[in-house]
Amino acid sequence: MRTVDSSSVVEMEVDAGCGDRRGSPGTDRRHAFVPSPLGDLLVAAEGPALCGLFFSPHKYAPDIGELGPQVSAPSDPVFAAAAAELGEYFASRLTEFTVPVAARGDAFSESVWRILTEIPCGATRSYGDIAEQLGNRSLAQRVGQCVGHNPVSIVIPCHRVVGSGGELTGYAGGLERKRRLLAIEEPPAEVAGRLF
Repeated sequence: MRTVDSSSVVEMEVDAGCGDRRGSPGTDRRHAFVPSPLGDLLVAAEGPALCGLFFSPHKYAPDIGELGPQVSAPSDPVFAAAAAELGEYFASRLTEFTVPVAARGDAFSESVWRILTEIPCGATRSYGDIAEQLGNRSLAQRVGQCVGHNPVSIVIPCHRVVGSGGELTGYAGGLERKRRLLAIEEPPAEVAGRLF
């Protein structure tokens, strides 16, 4: 996954959601809907980067009015690229997204989301594992809050985070979708080894 600013590929930006939610003039914020096997996805972009990807329903989806005008996904380069990559992902032909992303949150959330992008496709980590990677295992609950408020589902793979015993825990898009996303990513050897 690439993260961008207005001129080049850089580290993940920090702010709240898709830029300034007050709709400041001059922003190129917009949204569209992209079909998927898990239902239509609400995608949002600002400039050259994807800044939101939400299911319907989605526990922490923003007010659609904050995302700028609705545009046609195929006619927008960011949304067209995201839709193409999502199609490949759902067909199990893509394991790493390259669409530019500008996920914005506080510094701690940004650090959690960056770690999420490092979890390989087909693997999972626990909230405690991520908290430990951040230097303090007791931050697991705070990590969980950041994971739950990830603004770019699937591309920033918050679905790869599970409970300490490997159990599926909350997911803003719903546990059934989390289950299906993990099944898409399941390594072929594990699928072949299942009896049912």
